[in-house]
Amino acid sequence: MPFANGKPDGKAEDVITGFLGGEGNARGRPVGVAIDKTGALLIADGVDNTVWRVSAAEQATAQR
Repeated sequence: MPFANGKPDGKAEDVITGFLGGEGNARGRPVGVAIDKTGALLIADGVDNTVWRVSAAEQATAQR
């Protein structure tokens, strides 16, 4: 959800998807979230007891 001045400002946006298969079967079940010291999102998956770590992709720097 975008924020401005500490308050919600806009519609929620999907960040992580794909927990449901094509027929609506759960391929994962997020049961908890946290943020690590690098700012990455940690998602606890209750289907296979996995913790997923999601971080921003590194951006290539332009050489001049």
